[in-house]
Amino acid sequence: MQKKWQSWFVRLPHLVRYILVFGVVLFISFLAPKNAQFKYHFEKGQIWRYDDLIAPFDFAVQKSQEELAADVQNIETGFSPYYLMVSGVAKDKKRRFTEEFAAQLNMTRNDRTFRDVLQIPNVYADYGSQMLDRIYQRGIIQLAPEHKDKGKEFVINIVRGNTTQQQTVENILTPQTAKELLTDSLPYSRLKEPEFLYPLLENALAPNLIYSDTLTAKFREALIAQLPTHRGMVREGEVIVGESTAVSEETYQKLISFQAQYEAAVSGASAYWWILVGYFLMAALVIGLFAAYLRLYAPEVHAQTNKLVFVMIWPAVYSYLLFATEQTAFLSAYLLPFCVVPIVVKTFFTARLALFTHLIVVVITGFLSSIGLEFVLLQLLAGMVVLVSKVDTRDWSRFFYSMLYIYLTYIIAYLAISLVQEGNFQTLNWPVFGWLGVNVFLTLLAYPLIPLLERIFGFTSPITLVELSDMNRPLLRELALKAPGTLQHSLQVGNLSEAAARRIGADHLLIRVAALYHDIGKTHYPEYFVENQTVKNPHADLSNKESAQIIIGHVSEGVKMAKKYRLPKVLVDFIKTHHGTTRAEYFFRNYIKENPDFEEGEDQSFRYPGPKPHTKEEAILMLADSIEAAGKSLKHPKEKELEDLVDKIIAGKVTQHQLSDSDLTFSELESCRQVFKEVLKSIYHGRIEYPEPEAEQEASE
Repeated sequence: MQKKWQSWFVRLPHLVRYILVFGVVLFISFLAPKNAQFKYHFEKGQIWRYDDLIAPFDFAVQKSQEELAADVQNIETGFSPYYLMVSGVAKDKKRRFTEEFAAQLNMTRNDRTFRDVLQIPNVYADYGSQMLDRIYQRGIIQLAPEHKDKGKEFVINIVRGNTTQQQTVENILTPQTAKELLTDSLPYSRLKEPEFLYPLLENALAPNLIYSDTLTAKFREALIAQLPTHRGMVREGEVIVGESTAVSEETYQKLISFQAQYEAAVSGASAYWWILVGYFLMAALVIGLFAAYLRLYAPEVHAQTNKLVFVMIWPAVYSYLLFATEQTAFLSAYLLPFCVVPIVVKTFFTARLALFTHLIVVVITGFLSSIGLEFVLLQLLAGMVVLVSKVDTRDWSRFFYSMLYIYLTYIIAYLAISLVQEGNFQTLNWPVFGWLGVNVFLTLLAYPLIPLLERIFGFTSPITLVELSDMNRPLLRELALKAPGTLQHSLQVGNLSEAAARRIGADHLLIRVAALYHDIGKTHYPEYFVENQTVKNPHADLSNKESAQIIIGHVSEGVKMAKKYRLPKVLVDFIKTHHGTTRAEYFFRNYIKENPDFEEGEDQSFRYPGPKPHTKEEAILMLADSIEAAGKSLKHPKEKELEDLVDKIIAGKVTQHQLSDSDLTFSELESCRQVFKEVLKSIYHGRIEYPEPEAEQEASE
C-alpha cells in the first residue's frame, strides 16, 4: 500500500501537467465562435480556387454595403423633418391679448383719442382674437438652425394632434412675416382705429411650430428599417461561381449571401456541440504539439510547473482577449499587442522558444478570429521582427527602435495584402492603420510586465540582473569593505566567465552577476581566505579539519546571506554549485601527511556539500573560479605555464565528474578552454623591463 502511495506521488507532477494542458484546451474551446465557419475562403477580385459552387438551396442576394448606404442617402436627401404644432402657444397668447386689451382700454377711457374703440370695444376684441386664430392656424415656425438655408421650397411635416400634413416653408409664417401680415391687414379691417390693436397683436405673436428631433429621428429610422436588404434570388442548382473565375462584385455578394444563409442553416443546439467538439480537437492538436515541443526541446520548462504554466498561459490569455475584443463592436482585433509574447518569453527563455510560443498563440487565435488569414500573416511577421531586431528591454533606445520596426512591418504587410485583395488604394480600410498603431503602443506594456511576471513565477530577468550588478548593492558593499581581496577575485572570475559564456552562446549577463555574488560567504571569516590575508595566516592555529570546515563553510554562509537579502534562486544555485562536491584539497593533503592511516570515509569532512553544476553557466563559473584562484599562485607565469594550468584544472574537474550533471558539451568545453587561456594571457602578459637608470630618468620627467 505504501508503495502505491509513493508511486502516486511520483506521478503527481505529470498529472498536474496533463490537467494544465487539458484545462487550457477546454478554456480555449469555450471561447470559440458558436456558429459554423464557412469552408471557402474568397476575396473580391481574386480567382475562385475551388470547384464550381452549386447552390444547395434557394437564397436571396444581399445588397452590398455601398448599395445600402446609397439607399440610406436617398432617404436622407428626400426626407422631410417633423415640426410639432404646439396648441398651448395660441391659447396662452390669446389669453394674454385679452388681458392686455382690457388693461389698455381702461387706460384710454379718459383719453378721447380712441373714441370708436370705447364705443364698440367688443368688436375690436373679437377682431383681434379672430386675427390671432387665423395666424396661429396657419402657423408661425421657428426654423431649426440646420433648416434655415434650405429655401422656400423646403418641405416639412406639420404634426397637428394625430394628423400630419406636408407643407413648404413658403406657406408658413415666420415671426417676421407674421408681423408684416398684421401691418398689411389691419388698415383694411374696416375698423376706424386699427392702430389700437397693432401693439397688442404684435405682443401676442410667438412661434407655435417647433422642430421635433425625436419625431424626425423616429420616422427616419422607420423608413430606413423598411428598406429592402436583398435584391434578386439564387435558385437551387444554380452555379454561384465557376472554377478558376474571378470573384466579381456581383459574385462576391452572392457568396456573402450564401455564407450567411449557410451558417444560419447549420446553427442550433445540436450543431453547437459538434462545432465545440471541432474547436476542442483543433485546440487539443495545437496545444498538444506545443507540449510535445516543450518536452523535446525545452525539457527544463516542461519539467517545472511554474515555467510550464508561464508558457501555457499565453494562448489562453490571448484567446480570451480576442474573444472580448470581437464581442465589443467598436474595437478591432488588430489592436491586440501579440508582440508582447515573444518579447517577454525571450526575456526569460530562449529566442527559439519565444518564436514557437508566438507561433502557437497566433495559430490558436487565428482560427478563433473572424478576420482571416491576413490577421495570422501580420502577427507572424511582427513576431519574427521582434526576434530579428533583438529587442532588449535593458536598452530603451533599441527597444523603441524595435517598436518602430514592428509598426513598419505591420504597415507594409497590411498594405501589401490590401492591394492584392482590392487592387487599389481607394478601398483601403484606413482605420486599421490606427488600430495597428495602438497595437504597437500597447506592446510597450512588455516592459512593466517583465518584473511583474518575474515576481509571480519566480524568474530572474535581465533587468533585475543589471540592478543586482550595481556595486552599491548592500551585499557587494559589504564584500568590498570586509573582503576586498575576494571582491577583486570575483571581478576577475566574472571577466573569465563572461568571455567564455559569450563564446559558446550562454547567458553572459547571468554568469557575470553570479560571479559577483558567488563568494559572498567569505565575508563571515574574510581573514581565513588567502586573497584577504596580509601578514599572519590564522590557519596556523587550527587543525586541518577545522581549517577545511571554515573554508567549506563559506558556501553555506553565502547561501544564508543570499536568502536573507532575497537574491534570486538562480544566483543561490551558483553559490551552492561553484565548488560542486570537490574537496578542500590543500588541507586534505596536509591531513593525509599527518594521518597516513586515515580511513576512506574521512575525506567527507573535507568535501564541499554540492550539488554539482547542472547548467552550462554554473559549470563555466566553477572552472573560472578555480582557474583564477590557481593563476594567482603563479609568481611570474609564462604562456606555457598558463596553458598547462588551464588544462590541468579542467582535466581535474572532468576526472572528478564535476561537469557530468551540466549540459556543457565537449565542444563547448573546448571553446571555454581556449577563452580561459586567451584571457589569462592578457592578464599575465609580460612587460618590458627598462634598465633602472633610464626608468628613474623617465619617472623624473
